[in-house]
Amino acid sequence: MIRICALLFFCSLTSFAFAQHFTVTGVIKDTNGQPVPFASVYLKNTTTGTSANVDGKYSIKLKSREYTLSFRAVGYKQQEHIVNLTADLSLNVTLTAESYTLENVNIRANAEDPAYAIIRKAIQERKKHLDEVNEFSCEVYIKGVQRLRGAPKKFFGRDIQKVLELDTNRKGIIYLSESQSKFNFRRPNEVHEEMISSKVAGRNNAFSFNKASDLIINFYDNYLLENKLSARGFISPIADNALFYYKYKLLGESKENGETIHKIEVIPRRENDPVFRGIIYIIDDSWRIYNTDVYLTKNAGINFIDTLNISQQFTKVNEVYMPTAINFQFAGNVLGFKIAGYYVGIYSNYNLDPKFPKNFFSGEILKITEMVNKKDSIYWKNNRPIPLTEDEKINYVKKDSIAKLKESKKYLDSLEKENNKFGIGKLLLHGYSINDRYDKEYWSFDPVIKAIFYNTVEGFAIRYGVTYKKEFENRRAYSIRPELRYGFANQKLTGSLSGSYYYNPTKRASIGASFGNGIFDLNNLGSMTQLGNTINSLFYEKNFAKFYEKSFININTTRELASGLQGSVAIDYNRNKTLTNNSTFKIIDAKDREFTSNNPFSPTVETPLFPTYTSFSATASLTYAFGQKYITRPDGKFYTESRFPKVTLLYKKGFKGALNSDVDYDFVKLEVSEDRIGLGLWGYTSFLAGVGKFLNNKSMFYPDFKHFAGNISTIFPPNLRKFQYLDFYQFSTNQQYFEAHLEHNFAGFFMNKVPLLRKAKLEEFIGGGYLSSPEKRNYKEFYFGIQRLVLRASYGFAYDGGRKLTQGFRISYGF
Repeated sequence: MIRICALLFFCSLTSFAFAQHFTVTGVIKDTNGQPVPFASVYLKNTTTGTSANVDGKYSIKLKSREYTLSFRAVGYKQQEHIVNLTADLSLNVTLTAESYTLENVNIRANAEDPAYAIIRKAIQERKKHLDEVNEFSCEVYIKGVQRLRGAPKKFFGRDIQKVLELDTNRKGIIYLSESQSKFNFRRPNEVHEEMISSKVAGRNNAFSFNKASDLIINFYDNYLLENKLSARGFISPIADNALFYYKYKLLGESKENGETIHKIEVIPRRENDPVFRGIIYIIDDSWRIYNTDVYLTKNAGINFIDTLNISQQFTKVNEVYMPTAINFQFAGNVLGFKIAGYYVGIYSNYNLDPKFPKNFFSGEILKITEMVNKKDSIYWKNNRPIPLTEDEKINYVKKDSIAKLKESKKYLDSLEKENNKFGIGKLLLHGYSINDRYDKEYWSFDPVIKAIFYNTVEGFAIRYGVTYKKEFENRRAYSIRPELRYGFANQKLTGSLSGSYYYNPTKRASIGASFGNGIFDLNNLGSMTQLGNTINSLFYEKNFAKFYEKSFININTTRELASGLQGSVAIDYNRNKTLTNNSTFKIIDAKDREFTSNNPFSPTVETPLFPTYTSFSATASLTYAFGQKYITRPDGKFYTESRFPKVTLLYKKGFKGALNSDVDYDFVKLEVSEDRIGLGLWGYTSFLAGVGKFLNNKSMFYPDFKHFAGNISTIFPPNLRKFQYLDFYQFSTNQQYFEAHLEHNFAGFFMNKVPLLRKAKLEEFIGGGYLSSPEKRNYKEFYFGIQRLVLRASYGFAYDGGRKLTQGFRISYGF
């Protein structure tokens, strides 16, 4: 019996020993003693491994047995070390620069560089390599670090050092995040990722927005990073048309793992083409990409940053090569803020035959569960594949402790006491807020200067409101807003109370209600902005906007019914009354112009546009985005930009006799739209097309008509739905209509070729609109212009059938 017990005890000890894990740590340097940042450390012939940090330090945890560790970095000769783990091990490695020779290559004067033949073969095999892996799964670790290398002392009057918690030189880490995920992919572009752990320095309850799919950049695609750093995207060095954009130079050959690797420099043919610079490594015979070390500059058309370096390492998995280390390093200077940083992704443990179940790919590209950000420091110490640098350790400790302090009621009360101080200037210009972040209660008082306006119906008037918001866990919240409006010319006081409750963020579900009375634009899509109408009325004697009075009760709700399908229902009870002008005041009296009446159809005479009437109506709509992708988090569902059109179906019914309602109509509308359809180097296109019809219009009045987003102002906020030369009110219909809008942005395709203009990064665009209804048949407009960020200028023409109506400049601002 004693022998049996001893045997069992020995077996348990043996089992424990075999199950034990040990850690191999060390520093990877070059022959000059300098660290090799982000060098790869992998088990030979596997995709199990990690990466060194920016200081060359690495750490890898393995079970107790013998391994061959492979150390590799772009531009260095691969090294292998055999380790037999029975305890933790320190192993420092010195990598020597790879020697690429041209011994087997004959280069004759005036002959084509041998790199071109290699590139042509790589282009020939591009599509094959793009499609050869139909699906896979792997594990991904992502780390992101953003630093300030320098900053102005103050920005908009605020001390940058205190706001961003920097050192006295205004330098330091402003963002540090890590995440671990299980990543799944199926061609052509189906993705499903489940985040396992997430950590953001200084934000203990935050979820990282790291996505593995954001880091994957496939040089077998013709165009890369489209609609990210540039609307046009960038041409791959092995794209089908790459020879038109690149020159190539063979720098040499080397042997690695029994393969011949060609080192090729890629050089832009023209300085300002959207192309990469740097080195790509091509495997002989198979003509696959082995490594990339390329970069983009401002000359290539990137926005927001000055340079972006992209480094990739591929590892053989079965008979193909998969990316195992991807590193994006960036630097830039924005408004005096010198930024730099990197995002590194470690892809490991590939499965190229994952056998995904049916309906596994549902549109959910990233799932983040409740416990993802609850992992403690012990978990991260044991599971973090890339060691932290010393300043990253300090950043975590400092910012996490500050974050805990900031969550305390004592700290928040003291902070709010300072921030909530009342100031007349603050109230006038920016509005005044009272915040209680501990209890998550917020009061917001409108800025007074924006609340004052002028129109010919009310004269000088003020519209002022206060918003109260209460937040709960996971972004659930409700808000209440009382609002008063008073016109000094018509001496009319109106007021309303509205509220909404966002009760299910994961279903994008809310319910709301409002009641009261107020002064509203006759066009429910809006006409002039409040400020624009004030300026035009006072200085140009042009009162474009027309108004009516409405007493109302509204109840509405919206909810996601299925992935990509949003449904909403609204019930409205209104008492509508026509209004007339009560003021002729102006600062500048235009001698050849007079204010028009408040009736857009009888500008010289104040006649009622409609009688006072009661309306009871209900509206139901469904909006479906084809191929909608989304991120699911405990605090909500977040849609990403769809690559396919969005369709909206709406039905509205006016009920005759219900609650003394005077209206009787049925309206149905169908709209199809899509933003930013990428067209490669030619930029992107956006469109909207809609058709609608009143199936019944037995009893209805002008406010119930279908209105269109018109514009007759030189300066206006942009909107694809908006016609740029169409009257606000004249062509509203109670019958049927068809409208279409199309705009194409060339994203600098032509401007980039003009030396004096290319530095301005101007984007040229063309567009047009079409409307046909009984009130306005075959209205057309065309325009062209240039834009830079939020400001755009255009010139266009409008036609009624074949007859030109008007032409002129337009300036728009905002997104």
